[in-house]
Amino acid sequence: MGIASRKNKLSVEKERAREQWGRDPAGAAYARDHEFATREFFDAVERHRYTEYAPWMRAVMGFDRFSGQKLLEVGGGMGTDLLQLARGGAHVTGIDLTPRSIEITRKHFELYEQQGEFAISDCERLPFAAKSFDVVYSNGVLHHTPDTEGAVREIYRVLRPDGLARIMLYHRNSWNYWIEIILHRGLLRGHFLRGHTPQEIMSRFIEINEGGGRPLVKVYSRREARELFSMFSEVKLQVEQLVRPELYVLGKFIPEKTFRRLRRVIGWNVIISARK
Repeated sequence: MGIASRKNKLSVEKERAREQWGRDPAGAAYARDHEFATREFFDAVERHRYTEYAPWMRAVMGFDRFSGQKLLEVGGGMGTDLLQLARGGAHVTGIDLTPRSIEITRKHFELYEQQGEFAISDCERLPFAAKSFDVVYSNGVLHHTPDTEGAVREIYRVLRPDGLARIMLYHRNSWNYWIEIILHRGLLRGHFLRGHTPQEIMSRFIEINEGGGRPLVKVYSRREARELFSMFSEVKLQVEQLVRPELYVLGKFIPEKTFRRLRRVIGWNVIISARK
């Protein structure tokens, strides 16, 4: 089933985002050994995402906690998370700015015999009436749109009273930002000397980028994330996402208990759970 999309002139940043994920769908690089958009392909993407990259994600994002609820995913990519939410019993709708993402998501759902509604749409102008959803979910998307504040206001608008927004943004006070972007890329690799800003460095290196796309990338501290969602009545934050190879040689020797604590302090993702 489809939902009519609002037409609007896209900004340069949004065109770059559409180009980036049209050419390099998020997660596709981890299933190169399989034919694109087959069961084997999607299984490999899922296995990497939830087993190797982010084993915390199923529990923290709560894929099985929204049974019977109307859920909107903003920026679903290939529909990997949305499929888990549908399997968990949510009545799902997925939007994405990139036409190819919606096409892939439809195929994904058809292969696994799951139901959903899908639309090409801008997260800053959601094509839904106020108070339409019980849950709005977005994982790693809103930091790529120019008006993130406007996107959050739209999420607030379409949520029902007491509805939940569960959103992941990139974390400023993370190992990835300060060690990889600022120290490694900016200072040691000379990008600052060449006049590149941290945002420009992130645009070049954060996302898998074989097509040469340069998407907008922003980062948020915990305080900034809390302020961004200040219109909500309750805001809870959790930091996650760190893998041992990112710590270089140190990653081999840090005890697991200590590593988990580090992940929750200097991880790359800040997860916001905001109640309307």
